[in-house]
Amino acid sequence: MASPSASISRIRAPLHRAISSSLSTTRSYATVPTNTPEPSSSTKPARRPTYFKDTAIASFDEFLPNSSSEPLAPTDAFQLRTAEVGPASNRRTITRLPEWLKTPIPAGNANYKKIKQDLRGLNLHTVCEEARCPNISECWGGSNKNAATATIMLMGDTCTRGCRFCSVKTNRAPPPLDPHEPEHVAEALARWGLGYVVLTSVNRDDLADGGARHFAETIRKIKAKKPSLLVEALTSDFYGEMDSVQVVAESGLDVYAHNVETVEALTPYVRDRRATFRRSLQVLERAKASKGSVITKTSLMLGLGEQEHEIMDALKALRGSGVDVVTFGQYMRPTKRHLKVEKYVTPEEFEMWRQRALEMGFMYVASGPLVRSSYKAGEAFIENVLRKRAGETGAATDISSKLGETVALGETAKTEGV
Repeated sequence: MASPSASISRIRAPLHRAISSSLSTTRSYATVPTNTPEPSSSTKPARRPTYFKDTAIASFDEFLPNSSSEPLAPTDAFQLRTAEVGPASNRRTITRLPEWLKTPIPAGNANYKKIKQDLRGLNLHTVCEEARCPNISECWGGSNKNAATATIMLMGDTCTRGCRFCSVKTNRAPPPLDPHEPEHVAEALARWGLGYVVLTSVNRDDLADGGARHFAETIRKIKAKKPSLLVEALTSDFYGEMDSVQVVAESGLDVYAHNVETVEALTPYVRDRRATFRRSLQVLERAKASKGSVITKTSLMLGLGEQEHEIMDALKALRGSGVDVVTFGQYMRPTKRHLKVEKYVTPEEFEMWRQRALEMGFMYVASGPLVRSSYKAGEAFIENVLRKRAGETGAATDISSKLGETVALGETAKTEGV
């Protein structure tokens, strides 16, 4: 048996080695800081210089129409004003929005909010929102929701083309179609009790028929739920597939609309390169040939640099294709990534083009700075024409009080030149 002293020695040896190795591996700093000042709570990091100012270029009232102020003289109202913006090192001159293009803000209107809730509840989109239409407060913000106008955009909110004037989202491969959309649209329109509705869509070049059958199915669903509802379809060119145009034209609609957007010379620069002026004329011609009773309609934007003779040539070509209704409106630049506005056309010039188009034989012309292709004054006039046609053929025996309001609105639009 080993002695206790030998056992203690055996234990002491490894313990001594462990303590020695731990002391030898202890690390220390190369230099030890001395007199290091403690961070002060009062010291703040330097802020990057900013050019923000609490004062605006002009008061907020200057950006809104003010009914209480005295109306400007024509010479003052039509004069474009400029303003200097930016920091002192990078000042630039911008053109202020003309008085005739200022519109009320729609956000506080209860009817506007109600219609928006209905659209979101059924997962529907409108071109009024996607294209940032300046008339959204007028069309959605009436005192009576049943008298409102909303242009429903079918087949999603993403387009396969990239026109240089349009703010709608683009993608080469947008999401697939919603098979329940035709039923949802018909349900929403039946709920509102409208007398006239506009359906439009994004371009869907990824689909074999461009979405024509989806469009036609939506129109048939609407007519099944409410046969008296007048339907206008604002379609794409379906990539030149005229059979698709015929499918939509024969679906039971009342107005077939397709926009040429601008004059022929500017088409390659304004629209997507897959769209042409001549193809648009062919679409309108085929729609008229497919169903002679259908009203055909198109729209032109002004302010993109077009010349007077080019507008006249475009009107002659449209009239030669049997187009019944044309609208003129001011091009408004959605964002800085889009085409610049070359000219703000005055209301007097819009009135001149309205008169010229009427003299050329168009059934109706809506012309004004804020007029868009889906403009409710024009829709009211077209509704009046369609109701009268129905009465003459015996399809309708009486005209409701709503039609009387429609006629009055159409006459007011003519008088005011909108």
